[in-house]
Amino acid sequence: MRSINCSWWVRRWGELYPDKPALIVDHRTITYGELSARTNRTASWLQDAGIEKGDRVAVLLENCPEFIELYLACARLGAIFVPLNFRLTADELDYLIRNSRPRLFVFGESVRKAVDQLDIAAYQPPLQAAMVRSRDCVADAPQQVEVARPRGVNGCFDYHVETQARGGRRPVLTPSLAPSDPTEAHVIMYTSGTTGWPKGAVLTHAKTFFNCLNADIFFELSFHDVMLVVLPLFHSGGLFIQTSPCLYKGATLILHRSFDPVAAYEDIERYRVTKFLGVPTVYRSLFKVEEERRSELTSLEVCAIGGEKVTPETLAECWDNGFPVRQVMGQTETSILLWSSEQEVRERPGSVGRPVFHADVDLWDEQSVPVAPGEVGEIMVRGSVLMKEYWQDPAETERVLRGGWLHTGDLARRDEAGYYYLVDRAKDMYISGGENVYPAEVERVLSQHPHVYEAAVIGVPDETWGEVGHAFVIPKAGCPELSAEELTRWARERLAGYKVPRHVTFCDDLPRTALGKVRKFLLKRRLENETT
Repeated sequence: MRSINCSWWVRRWGELYPDKPALIVDHRTITYGELSARTNRTASWLQDAGIEKGDRVAVLLENCPEFIELYLACARLGAIFVPLNFRLTADELDYLIRNSRPRLFVFGESVRKAVDQLDIAAYQPPLQAAMVRSRDCVADAPQQVEVARPRGVNGCFDYHVETQARGGRRPVLTPSLAPSDPTEAHVIMYTSGTTGWPKGAVLTHAKTFFNCLNADIFFELSFHDVMLVVLPLFHSGGLFIQTSPCLYKGATLILHRSFDPVAAYEDIERYRVTKFLGVPTVYRSLFKVEEERRSELTSLEVCAIGGEKVTPETLAECWDNGFPVRQVMGQTETSILLWSSEQEVRERPGSVGRPVFHADVDLWDEQSVPVAPGEVGEIMVRGSVLMKEYWQDPAETERVLRGGWLHTGDLARRDEAGYYYLVDRAKDMYISGGENVYPAEVERVLSQHPHVYEAAVIGVPDETWGEVGHAFVIPKAGCPELSAEELTRWARERLAGYKVPRHVTFCDDLPRTALGKVRKFLLKRRLENETT
């Protein structure tokens, strides 16, 4: 069990190479020896606060060392780490806290406004709270300061005072107080909520380990690598595809608290970054940086893109701007599922690659029968990378994990060589006049119009056809005014009639998750509210 526990990796690297940089944050270095010691004192504090094996520890923090310390400390004790999206509203946070029922809630000073709206004293079981003071990540001496208490809290810990007071003490571990089974819960990571309320995917220690093995192969990781992390750690991409695999290999992480494209360029050159992962939104922001403010990218060995749909135009822009990308596709419940190399991205445009090494992936129809090459089916997954269950949701767990296979909800085609081509989300597909319509295909055509920046399409009820398309379109800034009639003509020249949206709404923005995915259920809700 020890060798697959992420806290053990850091402890071992701290013993073998105590002076090797583990984290660099705000240009301050934390070595593996220091990170191991910080994890020990955090785990000791958790024990003193009454946290036991199986208890949940909810964390609402930006990218920072304290986030990683708590992640590792929970793993060491067998507590369950629950990372929360720091961009959520108080109502959204209230739902996640009530659902996960943590014993301890650690939040950052930067999110006090949302936390102050929570009635923490009302939660059950009784919830202790601790605050991480902003930018105080490497202070050596405890600072006895008064920590402002969230509303309804009788006492609020100061994270730095409490952890530093434990000095070099290690937690007391016995079989009943530490993880002993690889299938025990390690993390509850909430899905992005593109179809409604988030679900808590319960991820085991074994799943984390095999995700690291897949990412190790994909990134070709080594002890000498330097990985720049700009994605939020509360999501799978930042925590399980970048951070955890690098800790497993003893590599160095450059951790940005939030994404700043100019700072990303600067640190790639300053620290000779070798590995990088971004979602399309991140890359598009990097492309907009003026040439004179960019730094050289010659140290980059592997750049990856994923997290949302990737158009051929975005891939071409990556190459043109010095980011020779390889592609990755996955989801919270599994992490990486499919990948493709730089050469495969070029030779097979539109493909998201072939299955990762440590997973079985297949395509099934609605009768759970594998489909032939070229046919559309749902992506199915089984193996060591699967989540254990959805937290406190046996019905949804049974629906998604039927027969030992995870039903991803993603529709795809597969060619004769085994390469997958995403079609759409199963829940996004709608039927118009008896014909299946995949919004992703329609969105791609609309986005090719020279005056369109982005488009999102949903199915809406129609008396004649059952359902028809409704397009939400963001026009490009500075372009001539775009009409619905012109956009419809454009679509009719490139799509079958039943695929052309019957309704068009122009807007300035679209509701999104933290990784930039469009939350289409909110678009549907917007239309429903307009008709009532």
